[in-house]
Amino acid sequence: MALTGSALTGAGPGTPIASADTPLDRFYGQRPEWKSCDDSRLDEAGAHCADITVPLNYAAPQGETITIAISRIQATDPARRHGILLSNPGGPGGAGLDFTVDFGAAMTPDVRARYDLIGIDPRGVGRSSPVHCGWPRGFGLQSAGLDAVDYAESVAVQADLAARCLTDGGERLRYFTTRNTARDLDVIRGVLGEGKASYYGASYGTYLGAVYTQMFPERSDRIVLDSAVDPARYGAVDMVRDMGPANEAALDEWADSAAAKDSEYRLGTTRDQVRATVQDLIRRSAEKPLRVGEFDIDEHTLPMMLFTVLDDPREHDTVSTMVRMFADAADGKPVTPDPGTTKALAYMLKADPEDGAAQMAIMCGDVAVPRDPMFYWRNIEAARATQPVFGAFTNNITPCAFWAPPVEPTTVVRNSVPALIVQSTGDTRTTYGNARGMHRALTESRLVTLQNVAIHWIFGRYPNTCVYSAVNTYLLDGTLPANDLTCHQD
Repeated sequence: MALTGSALTGAGPGTPIASADTPLDRFYGQRPEWKSCDDSRLDEAGAHCADITVPLNYAAPQGETITIAISRIQATDPARRHGILLSNPGGPGGAGLDFTVDFGAAMTPDVRARYDLIGIDPRGVGRSSPVHCGWPRGFGLQSAGLDAVDYAESVAVQADLAARCLTDGGERLRYFTTRNTARDLDVIRGVLGEGKASYYGASYGTYLGAVYTQMFPERSDRIVLDSAVDPARYGAVDMVRDMGPANEAALDEWADSAAAKDSEYRLGTTRDQVRATVQDLIRRSAEKPLRVGEFDIDEHTLPMMLFTVLDDPREHDTVSTMVRMFADAADGKPVTPDPGTTKALAYMLKADPEDGAAQMAIMCGDVAVPRDPMFYWRNIEAARATQPVFGAFTNNITPCAFWAPPVEPTTVVRNSVPALIVQSTGDTRTTYGNARGMHRALTESRLVTLQNVAIHWIFGRYPNTCVYSAVNTYLLDGTLPANDLTCHQD
């Protein structure tokens, strides 16, 4: 049964807990039992962890429950403490217990003094009642390949991934959604004894944060959204399609870098030559998969490997090294991938250590998509001329085309909760147009633009004096810039 947002938005009592009993009181009334996180990174940061119980389905709170793992790094000056700052690193499906260590390092001492930083493994992820579907591969998304035969193979793979989740997760999996994760955030707020919650989210975490402001505007305090998703384009179709042109542009920038170092990487002396090398490798991988260590890289996988490393311009040499390795493998030479590439391939191709079912469950459970494979094929073919490397990935069919319909309507975000949005113009994952869409949806927000940089996730990953100052100023005293702000590289 589909539930309207109004039925549940106000269901969670504030702090103190409302006097009238509600079915959710027992969840909001929990008290956390803090303990060691059993994680060296979190332990070194002085964090403690706790498990919070929440309903699987908030419409049936007396039914099955699941556990949400949280971490806390306490404010360094209790006398100046402002409150809690919840967080999410993106994905969807990203584990976030230690995300606080990353963005916390970008905070000034004055800001760190004021917040308990709360890391969270969202429902279905990490230590929070994880969901897995027994996939033979880790990553749900893949490129459609070069022709109709390749595409048919991809359709079959995506249908199989969805079928495995139906078998392993069934009805239960339908409740691992962003709206329910936002409800989990509010339970965490109540459990921690706070009337309001501040929030820092990156990538998909910006969408989660926006949904929280829509469902719980009166509980939303200082909201920072880094590398934003347009709420109107979120999902497995429009949001992913937006990545195509941005990744082709990032590939051009990398190709210029590789061409300037042709004596080292031997991929070509011009952008066009380097691009031709990449496209030839994709073609050759379709004829015979490239043997890279223990892995076989085909036309469905090679573009995905490029996608994983084009979100940071400081990694151009890493991309060049990887493409050189693929070229050597195509020539029949034995190659051994570095540990980072091995880890990425193990996850993508072998579901080692786990599969990405949670990511698909969230996206597919949030937004319904077209179910006709021809819809995707037409988009793939239309994109090939201008997106020769990434168009077959960003327009491809996904498990969502074979998924059960969402249990709730997609959230329409439109509110006046103040928020700070920070974004680079060259972001390859959540494109700059998406940030503008988020800015329109949150009518009292401010947009801080990092000009001419292709970085995804800024605060805590890509030091920039201007951006960091805007974020820290807002978190310190709640002051947004008077107007939208443009920043440049240091």
